[in-house]
Amino acid sequence: QVQLVESGGGLVQAGGSLRLSCAASGRTFSSYAMGWFRQAPGKEREFVATISLSGISTYYADSVKGRFTISRDNAKNTVYLQMNSLKPEDTAVYYCNAVRGIRIPIALFDAWGQGTLVTVSS
Repeated sequence: QVQLVESGGGLVQAGGSLRLSCAASGRTFSSYAMGWFRQAPGKEREFVATISLSGISTYYADSVKGRFTISRDNAKNTVYLQMNSLKPEDTAVYYCNAVRGIRIPIALFDAWGQGTLVTVSS
Protein backbone atom coordinates (compact mmCIF):
# COMPACT_ATOMS: atom_id res chain seq x y z
CA GLN A 1 0.00 0.00 0.00
CA VAL A 2 0.97 3.65 -0.32
CA GLN A 3 0.58 6.75 1.79
CA LEU A 4 -0.36 9.95 0.00
CA VAL A 5 0.35 13.59 0.82
CA GLU A 6 -1.09 16.41 -1.29
CA SER A 7 0.47 19.85 -1.60
CA GLY A 8 0.60 22.91 -3.82
CA GLY A 9 -2.78 24.47 -3.17
CA GLY A 10 -3.29 28.11 -2.41
CA LEU A 11 -5.06 31.30 -3.38
CA VAL A 12 -5.21 32.32 -7.01
CA GLN A 13 -7.20 34.75 -9.14
CA ALA A 14 -9.56 33.53 -11.82
CA GLY A 15 -7.60 32.73 -14.95
CA GLY A 16 -4.49 31.85 -12.99
CA SER A 17 -2.63 28.58 -12.60
CA LEU A 18 -1.53 26.19 -9.87
CA ARG A 19 0.37 22.93 -9.85
CA LEU A 20 -0.59 20.34 -7.28
CA SER A 21 1.62 17.47 -6.18
CA CYS A 22 0.76 14.14 -4.62
CA ALA A 23 3.71 12.45 -2.98
CA ALA A 24 3.36 8.72 -2.48
CA SER A 25 5.39 6.58 -0.13
CA GLY A 26 5.70 2.89 -0.75
CA ARG A 27 7.34 0.58 -3.19
CA THR A 28 4.22 -0.27 -5.22
CA PHE A 29 3.33 3.22 -6.48
CA SER A 30 3.90 2.31 -10.11
CA SER A 31 1.45 -0.59 -9.79
CA TYR A 32 -1.57 1.71 -9.58
CA ALA A 33 -3.50 4.00 -11.82
CA MET A 34 -3.88 7.27 -9.93
CA GLY A 35 -6.51 9.94 -9.73
CA TRP A 36 -7.29 13.39 -8.45
CA PHE A 37 -10.57 14.17 -6.71
CA ARG A 38 -11.98 17.34 -5.23
CA GLN A 39 -14.62 18.35 -2.74
CA ALA A 40 -16.13 21.82 -2.68
CA PRO A 41 -17.90 23.19 0.41
CA GLY A 42 -21.29 21.57 0.74
CA LYS A 43 -20.65 19.28 -2.21
CA GLU A 44 -19.86 15.60 -2.65
CA ARG A 45 -16.35 14.53 -3.51
CA GLU A 46 -16.01 14.28 -7.28
CA PHE A 47 -13.62 12.82 -9.81
CA VAL A 48 -11.26 15.23 -11.56
CA ALA A 49 -8.69 13.23 -13.53
CA THR A 50 -6.96 9.86 -13.73
CA ILE A 51 -3.72 8.59 -15.20
CA SER A 52 -2.64 5.10 -16.16
CA LEU A 53 0.17 3.14 -14.55
CA SER A 54 2.64 4.15 -17.24
CA GLY A 55 1.38 7.72 -17.50
CA ILE A 56 0.58 7.31 -21.18
CA SER A 57 -3.22 7.47 -20.86
CA THR A 58 -5.28 10.09 -19.06
CA TYR A 59 -8.96 10.70 -18.41
CA TYR A 60 -10.66 13.93 -17.32
CA ALA A 61 -13.97 15.12 -16.01
CA ASP A 62 -15.76 17.26 -18.57
CA SER A 63 -15.61 20.25 -16.25
CA VAL A 64 -11.80 20.40 -16.35
CA LYS A 65 -10.99 18.96 -19.76
CA GLY A 66 -8.72 21.25 -21.73
CA ARG A 67 -7.69 23.21 -18.63
CA PHE A 68 -6.13 20.62 -16.32
CA THR A 69 -3.32 18.17 -17.04
CA ILE A 70 -2.51 15.15 -14.90
CA SER A 71 0.95 13.63 -15.04
CA ARG A 72 3.14 11.31 -13.01
CA ASP A 73 6.79 10.64 -12.35
CA ASN A 74 7.10 7.08 -11.13
CA ALA A 75 10.78 7.54 -10.33
CA LYS A 76 9.80 10.28 -7.88
CA ASN A 77 6.63 8.53 -6.68
CA THR A 78 4.69 11.68 -7.46
CA VAL A 79 1.49 12.58 -9.32
CA TYR A 80 0.86 16.14 -10.50
CA LEU A 81 -2.12 18.19 -11.50
CA GLN A 82 -1.38 21.27 -13.57
CA MET A 83 -4.39 23.57 -13.38
CA ASN A 84 -4.69 26.42 -15.86
CA SER A 85 -7.44 28.93 -16.58
CA LEU A 86 -8.80 28.42 -13.10
CA LYS A 87 -12.40 29.36 -12.36
CA PRO A 88 -14.12 30.13 -9.05
CA GLU A 89 -16.03 26.86 -9.39
CA ASP A 90 -12.70 25.02 -9.16
CA THR A 91 -12.47 26.05 -5.52
CA ALA A 92 -12.26 22.86 -3.47
CA VAL A 93 -10.04 20.64 -1.41
CA TYR A 94 -8.13 18.42 -3.80
CA TYR A 95 -7.23 14.83 -2.95
CA CYS A 96 -5.31 12.07 -4.67
CA ASN A 97 -5.82 8.33 -4.46
CA ALA A 98 -5.18 5.17 -6.38
CA VAL A 99 -8.06 4.20 -8.65
CA ARG A 100 -9.33 0.90 -9.94
CA GLY A 101 -8.74 1.90 -13.55
CA ILE A 102 -8.28 4.94 -15.74
CA ARG A 103 -11.95 4.83 -16.75
CA ILE A 104 -13.03 3.59 -13.31
CA PRO A 105 -12.37 6.58 -11.03
CA ILE A 106 -13.19 4.75 -7.83
CA ALA A 107 -10.71 5.21 -5.00
CA LEU A 108 -8.87 2.11 -3.85
CA PHE A 109 -7.81 3.29 -0.41
CA ASP A 110 -10.33 4.04 2.30
CA ALA A 111 -8.01 6.41 4.16
CA TRP A 112 -7.93 9.79 2.43
CA GLY A 113 -5.22 12.33 3.10
CA GLN A 114 -5.77 15.88 4.30
CA GLY A 115 -5.92 17.18 0.76
CA THR A 116 -4.77 20.60 -0.39
CA LEU A 117 -7.08 23.61 -0.59
CA VAL A 118 -7.42 25.52 -3.84
CA THR A 119 -9.26 28.83 -3.64
CA VAL A 120 -9.99 30.75 -6.83
CA SER A 121 -11.16 34.32 -6.41
CA SER A 122 -13.46 36.03 -8.89
